[in-house]
Amino acid sequence: MMVRVSQVLFAIVFLSFWQWASGRIIDPFFVSSPLAVGGRLYEWTLNGQLWSHLSVTMLATAFGFFIGAGIGFALGLLFGKFAFLAEVMDPFITALYSIPKLALAPLFIIWFGIGIESKIAVSASIVFFVVFLNTFAGVRDVSQIYIHSTQIMGASNWAVLRTVVIPSATAWVITGLKVSVPYALVGTVIGEFMSSNRGIGYIIAQATGLFDTNSVFAGIVILMVVGAIINGLLKKTEGWLLRWKE
Repeated sequence: MMVRVSQVLFAIVFLSFWQWASGRIIDPFFVSSPLAVGGRLYEWTLNGQLWSHLSVTMLATAFGFFIGAGIGFALGLLFGKFAFLAEVMDPFITALYSIPKLALAPLFIIWFGIGIESKIAVSASIVFFVVFLNTFAGVRDVSQIYIHSTQIMGASNWAVLRTVVIPSATAWVITGLKVSVPYALVGTVIGEFMSSNRGIGYIIAQATGLFDTNSVFAGIVILMVVGAIINGLLKKTEGWLLRWKE
């Protein structure tokens, strides 16, 4: 309760200071104000613009997240299980991981067009590496004592993977998923910045060109709230998946 109350108090103090400072210390043109941002969000909610653009961003983020996470998890298990394969592919994975994902966005636009597919590709490429690296580290971190004990009891390779490796690596995987959620949003928004006519990223890019600070902050607030909600859901999922640790 004290933590929640402290969080609410901090938010109230921060917003109050922001509102007071806007126009007194800093020009509102640069920082807007909480009331102005709230008014813009209210306006978007009434005219349906918020849900129209948010649905596009969330759809691309969801597809990118699940595609990237699925492929990253599968390859992380594969490379973690077969050390020789991991050694062979290590320089290539490192080279791909070192490429700034922003540099890949124009290439994805050429390949998939300016529709939602290019945004999904950018988002998935970012999520993939985060989940892959965490899954790989989690699989390699599993104690060999547990694996050998299970094999001695007659478990097959699939049984060892299902009952020992995956549960033990779950904490690493969940960490990767939590970290990759904001990156999935970032990937989608980057794609919308570069070529789009819908989405939260499109709103922010358009508002930037018009020097509309209220709309820019409103778009940022939407992304912050969405990211916080998704992270909260992942925390609940983490508690349920790791209940066996208790």
